[in-house]
Amino acid sequence: MKFRIFPLLLVGLMAADCAKVPVTGRRQMNLLPESQLGQMSAAAYSDFLTEKLPLPDSDPRARQVRTVGEKIAAATERYLKDHGKGKQVQQFDWQFNTVEDPTVNAWCMPGGRVVFYTGILPITADDNGLAVVMGHEIAHAVARHGNERMSQAVAIQGAGAALDVLTTEQPDQTRALLLQSYGIGSTLGSLRFSRLHESEADRMGLIFMAMAGYDPREAPRFWERMSKAADGPKPPEFLSTHPSDERRAADLEAFMPEALKYYNP
Repeated sequence: MKFRIFPLLLVGLMAADCAKVPVTGRRQMNLLPESQLGQMSAAAYSDFLTEKLPLPDSDPRARQVRTVGEKIAAATERYLKDHGKGKQVQQFDWQFNTVEDPTVNAWCMPGGRVVFYTGILPITADDNGLAVVMGHEIAHAVARHGNERMSQAVAIQGAGAALDVLTTEQPDQTRALLLQSYGIGSTLGSLRFSRLHESEADRMGLIFMAMAGYDPREAPRFWERMSKAADGPKPPEFLSTHPSDERRAADLEAFMPEALKYYNP
């Protein structure tokens, strides 16, 4: 394999100077082109739904997930356009699917490709609770957290290799990086989102759900239910790297006044 170290590092440094996370304004380094990452995620999403068939539209659980997802997606696009990030909207091809699986989990890949596992629905309980999770997962994609995590992994594991080299010469490893970065699969290794990313997704998700007409004050109650579900020997996958209950509660209270400014039921 021929590594293109210096061009990639240069692009990364340039990206670090100009890339900012919506809502929080945090600077981040994303080495991977979103267009190529979107193509990879589309293929991986299709493969996942081939292996694990989604519930039909006639299933009320699938309809609920899709309805809440479409409302929050529309609100998210409105927020981005209102804040001068209209070009980012063009990167999304929203899809919302639900799979029959007892795992307590949900995720959103680049391009707005969402999957909910039925195992999380008893904890979401209603539309507001589902909106907490939906806003949180969509926020991960909008904030490009997966790109950020993959960039770190590529820099370490690929020794600075360009993405096109990795995808052509190590396609299985590259696909694994993508899936792991977005919490897909049972073995996530070291690429699960950091606590910084989780807290950032909480804050952004509150705003997106509030703009869609869902009560952000449901978030603390949802996380209380999630915490109780984690009382067993193994916590739900969804909680694997999330902040502690005390930290999350404090952060949600701090974020709530900002989110409520956008809430118009």
